[in-house]
Amino acid sequence: MTRYDDDTERTLAALPPAHGRGFAQTWWGLAWLKALEDAALDTAQVKTGRRLARAGAVGAVSVRPGRITAVVQDRNRTAHRADVLLEKLSDAQWDRFVDMAIERSGHVAALLDRDMPPHLVEDAANAGIDLLPGLGDLEPECDCGAWDHCGHTAALCYQVARLLDQDPFVLLLMRGRAERAVLDALQTRGNTPSQCAASRPEGVDAAEAYAAGHVLPPLPALPDLREVPGVPPSLDTESAPPPGVDPAALAFLASRAAAEGHRLLAEALRSGHGRPAVGEEATCSQDAVRLAAGGPGPKVLHRLGDGSGRGQDALAVAVRAWRLGGGAALAVLEEEWAVTGDTLARARAALESAWDEDERPSLRARANRWTVVGAPHQLRLDRDGRWWPYRKERGRWVPAGGATQDPATALAMAVLAAGDEP
Repeated sequence: MTRYDDDTERTLAALPPAHGRGFAQTWWGLAWLKALEDAALDTAQVKTGRRLARAGAVGAVSVRPGRITAVVQDRNRTAHRADVLLEKLSDAQWDRFVDMAIERSGHVAALLDRDMPPHLVEDAANAGIDLLPGLGDLEPECDCGAWDHCGHTAALCYQVARLLDQDPFVLLLMRGRAERAVLDALQTRGNTPSQCAASRPEGVDAAEAYAAGHVLPPLPALPDLREVPGVPPSLDTESAPPPGVDPAALAFLASRAAAEGHRLLAEALRSGHGRPAVGEEATCSQDAVRLAAGGPGPKVLHRLGDGSGRGQDALAVAVRAWRLGGGAALAVLEEEWAVTGDTLARARAALESAWDEDERPSLRARANRWTVVGAPHQLRLDRDGRWWPYRKERGRWVPAGGATQDPATALAMAVLAAGDEP
């Protein structure tokens, strides 16, 4: 078992006020806030914490294994020490985490890029390691005397969501290991020769293998999936192409087929692949946008626009939507549907609770679209209850960011993308 030094502390400088923006932009930052918001018994305290954090009332944040601490000021300038506790991982869990990360080089590369892809967290969970907090995992302590999350501990959590966006190693330190310790362990264990490789049996004649198949050792594991798809063979030959065949278009289709095959294989190899429902097959119109998002040349792009019934401007907007969220984002761009019943009630409740009374924007509703009165910003609701930010450019509504469960965060993305003052 690897030995770790967990006697480490980081002090992160206080962040400026967050007026007009969401507290988390990354999926793991949003997951951190969900653990707070789902567990807090008093939603008014959560709103108070969000307001304090937005106003810049949270001081420097101390991060240690199992605990985060900061001084938070009330509106009347009274200072309180707020702590939030998170259970540390055991040494055995850290060993499993290192082994799991080494098995897939993409995990190590993602961590070095300050990224935490969902498949890293999923693989860790399958190994019995919960990196992100769940319901009730964030335990509050505050000198104001509250026994549950108060405005001060909630403000600390909102501030930490912004810090996690910048550096997921903050979460790993809370779970018990500093960045240097994690990277050293990955390097040390990654350079250790595999015992399995040393004991791998010699090859045998094919005829002998067939005759004695029942006594031979099992086949070796399949090779890891390459990080990038393969490159199709070149079509650049001295021969003239057959009539009606465009070599550039054919080469582009081959490269996109390789990329799509690589994506599907990666999903099939992912743990739990068989549990999610199979999505609907893309239509020709949707597939044209997917291909256009791959960056073809102008000639192919023009053909895709004509084939999908879109002009070049409309295709460019559709490609922007696709890159933000695939078919779901494209549907939000091009479909308008009536919101009724429970769906409408939930949407109105989300809009009502997203802002304080004095901060709530004036919205004009039509179908699944809520437009800010007097501003070029819009919220669109998809059929899964998520909110998508839109802004108006040259008279056309265009997507301004990915989906979120919080309409205030979506609107903040629309405002920031447009470069407007919050």
